[in-house]
Amino acid sequence: MAANNFAGWAQIYDSLIIQPGNYSYPSQVKDLWIPGQKLWNEQLIDNLFQEQMAEIIKNITMSGNAAEAGGDAAQRTRAGTNGVGASSNRIQVSNTKKPLFFYVNLAKRYMQQHGEVELSALGMAIATVVTVTEILKNNGFAVETKIRTSTVEIKDEMRGRPIQKAKIEIVLAKSENFDELMATAAAEAAVGVLDGDEQN
Repeated sequence: MAANNFAGWAQIYDSLIIQPGNYSYPSQVKDLWIPGQKLWNEQLIDNLFQEQMAEIIKNITMSGNAAEAGGDAAQRTRAGTNGVGASSNRIQVSNTKKPLFFYVNLAKRYMQQHGEVELSALGMAIATVVTVTEILKNNGFAVETKIRTSTVEIKDEMRGRPIQKAKIEIVLAKSENFDELMATAAAEAAVGVLDGDEQN
């Protein structure tokens, strides 16, 4: 991945996890896909990038000419960080070891910025999306506005043939009390920091 292509490279480069030996880094977007598909290879991305950048990349929606072109990976990633060429309020939840509240807090931040958030997941990660949704609803932060279910075809690398996976997409909007609840949480966090400073 050449480091001199554009001014925003430093942000991407700083997020790389340096690989051993003569590792060949991806040079195009399609190098980060599951072979033969326009689906992110999440394991590869998690191995190559630090957590925050990995999440930004995985939440870039693959569509249109940009996906066909498979252009420079770093430039495509920069587009995602700016909300260009990507669904800026969409969170693709993966079946990883990330804490549940990583997604809860990320969803709150997206609702704060955009007014709503779309949670999406495949297969085993669907349970995580449902749990995150229920936490946000039960604590008064969000109201559910849309649910879509479908199946997608994914190539199974082990079996060498396509398999069907369930997919869910849930759209959550800010509740009437969202801003008040966020302000209260921020105030409580500030008090906790002050109390900690006094004890020290």
